Amino acid sequence: MILALDGSSVDGPVYTDVVVLARHAPAWLNGTVSAWSTYGLALFALLMAVGWWRARRVDAATSVTALAVPFAVVAAFGVDTVLKLLVREDRPCQSLRVTTLEACPAPGDWSFPSNHAAIAAASAVALWFVSRRLGALASVAAAAMAASRVWVGAHYPHDVLAGVAVGALTALLVMTTSRGRAGATATHLTSTRLRPLVEAGR
Repeated sequence: MILALDGSSVDGPVYTDVVVLARHAPAWLNGTVSAWSTYGLALFALLMAVGWWRARRVDAATSVTALAVPFAVVAAFGVDTVLKLLVREDRPCQSLRVTTLEACPAPGDWSFPSNHAAIAAASAVALWFVSRRLGALASVAAAAMAASRVWVGAHYPHDVLAGVAVGALTALLVMTTSRGRAGATATHLTSTRLRPLVEAGR
């Protein structure tokens, strides 16, 4: 079943208020938010790499859990993309004809749910299974990413909230399943040539 959601009827006025506020914000603020919105996902990749590197010095099972983080994020992205194709909500900049900080995507680049928000939320939830400190840092960054996508005009607020929910729930499911099998997987990997992936050299 394919829907055709008109997001402007959900929270269009809130979106418009945010976009108008952004147009009157200082240039340095808009530049910073726009840069974060565009390139900020790289931080989550860096946090995943740090989490895995540190996990190798703890034990093999923790390393396996850390290696599962990117798989959880990819799964969340996949679920989010399928929902986009099913819902087919036009971007708010197309429906409301407003001037936004980010160039308005072409028709067919659906808005609901937000991929950026899903990826960020999935990263944050998954990283909690590896390190509380990294998970907390990623959670703050995920909230900033979600907010930035509305600020630059790419999404309605409900798009990013849905993206966060999709990302968080998918990552929780993947990571819970992975952690339950981490011990057995670690035992297997340490007896193969992939051992350096899960154990630091001694």
